[in-house]
Amino acid sequence: MPARRSRVSGTFVQETDRPQQPMINLLDLDRQELEILFQDKPYRGSQVFSWVFGKGVRDISRMSNLPRELREEISRTTTIAYPAVVGSQVSQDGTEKLAYELADGSIIESVLIPEKDHWSVCVSSQVGCAMGCRFCYTATMGFTRNLTSGEIVSQILYPIHAFPDRHIRNVVFMGMGEPLLNYANVIKAVRVLTDAAGPRISKRRVTISSCGIIPKLPLLASDMEAGLAISLNAPTDEKRSFLMPVNKKYPLADLMKALKAYDLPNRRRITIEYVLVRGINDSLSDARELIRVLHGLKAKVNLIPFNPWPECTLEAPLPADVLAFEERLKDSPVAVMLRKEKGKDILAACGQLAGRKQ
Repeated sequence: MPARRSRVSGTFVQETDRPQQPMINLLDLDRQELEILFQDKPYRGSQVFSWVFGKGVRDISRMSNLPRELREEISRTTTIAYPAVVGSQVSQDGTEKLAYELADGSIIESVLIPEKDHWSVCVSSQVGCAMGCRFCYTATMGFTRNLTSGEIVSQILYPIHAFPDRHIRNVVFMGMGEPLLNYANVIKAVRVLTDAAGPRISKRRVTISSCGIIPKLPLLASDMEAGLAISLNAPTDEKRSFLMPVNKKYPLADLMKALKAYDLPNRRRITIEYVLVRGINDSLSDARELIRVLHGLKAKVNLIPFNPWPECTLEAPLPADVLAFEERLKDSPVAVMLRKEKGKDILAACGQLAGRKQ
């Protein structure tokens, strides 16, 4: 049969017995890409965007403001393919950890965290992680691949529509992987999530956590208004390099210089994440050195007592040492808060995700 021009994409689609091209997953497209897909009538792309990301439909036939013939044609070349939910665990404190199986069989995890009047979603950006941080369970997986923007966005879309009674307001890129090493897909996902026709997550309610990939920081500041969190975890190069091998490439002095040059939105601060590990970075001298390192930086420190995981040789700090560290920072110009950890009993707290079927 001769080739015909597709009204959906403007490309030729061969109707032969040869194997078909892979279906386009609409979850992997942003509004601009969908408008290009419908290049003769770009407003159709915006309509599809609203159905997929705003209303969360998974059936193209339900897109009622599109002509039936067009819906049928879209269905022949595209799909709306969510990762499969293959596990769910609920903590005693209400935190829920979800395991998703991707199309290639990889497993990722994300966490739904109950707050006072809303929920936060902690999402993953990679399968595994290449950073090798000693305190992080994900590091034991090694690195497999980056997630697509659709695989990222689905971690928010799924709970929004599966649990309509939960007011999901915050999105934090603090799950598996280093977000700035999957830069293009993370930025694309954030733009979808904050689009007025999509889930409509406020830009001020999105936070990207990084171990400090310095070359990407100026790009991040110019590309979006999301919050920035830096996983610092030690006040000296020696200790930080022990805990975080990335420090050997991007040492503290260079990182602090980059952070001080970071173009922050109005009334925002950089969050400094500091995981307290017993006998390594939890002394009062560490606290004093941290105050010195952060001098002149518009930041707030988020103290996180280390959360142990299977076969880890590191230990959680003593409660008294945590409080002493916090008090020393409070008695300084540095703003500090002690994170109330949730989900530890199901390995859903900070640093405990490792891509396991439950």
